[in-house]
Amino acid sequence: MNLFPAIDLRGGKVVRLTQGDYDRMTVYGEDPCAQARQFVEAGARYLHVVDLDGAKDGTLSNYESIAALAEQGGLYIEVGGGIRTEERIEKYLSLGVDRCILGSVAVTDFDFTARMLKRYGERIAVGVDAKDGFVAIHGWKEVSAEKGVDFCRRLADAGCAAIIYTDIACDGAMQGTNLALYRQLAAEVPGVAFTARRHLVGSRAVGTEKDGHRCRDPGQEPVHRGAGSETLCRTGAELNGGERK
Repeated sequence: MNLFPAIDLRGGKVVRLTQGDYDRMTVYGEDPCAQARQFVEAGARYLHVVDLDGAKDGTLSNYESIAALAEQGGLYIEVGGGIRTEERIEKYLSLGVDRCILGSVAVTDFDFTARMLKRYGERIAVGVDAKDGFVAIHGWKEVSAEKGVDFCRRLADAGCAAIIYTDIACDGAMQGTNLALYRQLAAEVPGVAFTARRHLVGSRAVGTEKDGHRCRDPGQEPVHRGAGSETLCRTGAELNGGERK
């Protein structure tokens, strides 16, 4: 099982939102590169980065932070948040980012997403965020009419090699992951759970080591962990003595 510690960025700071609410934000650090180095020291090989400002309004306000993370090196880096054009994809890949995650645009422009999947292959992943079972977009501020499970089926049919699925109700709440949902996805999306080409990811809600062991089924890897989490993969808050700002 590959673990992806997560750094969520807002205004250049390492933060965590509770259930996608921008007004319920905890700041864990001012220096994303320092946080990434702490992950490396703890044994991490991968890094999941979310540009929360980009997800909300499409800006590049965290671009310099992401560029610094890529330049620092030492980790396989995937980036999501506000990536809605091929120009943005090329911009991040040219920095040395290993994989770009398409979010809202996968819902609003599925044809574009299918083209990018065909053109860039495994360097493109898709993030599916679900609220009450339906796909949420634009920083979780809007909810579409399509169920998350149905959308994952369409993505699989389009050749998506990596699906990062977040149940917003669990996100940032430190109450564990929605294992029943991931079992449903593994059962209802043919091939995604059982092939090396497609991974169904429990995102940012693994709060304890027990959750991590439960997610070691073929359909639930790799697992993403966020800054401020409790165990399994050391996080910024733990490595800084539990300090929250």
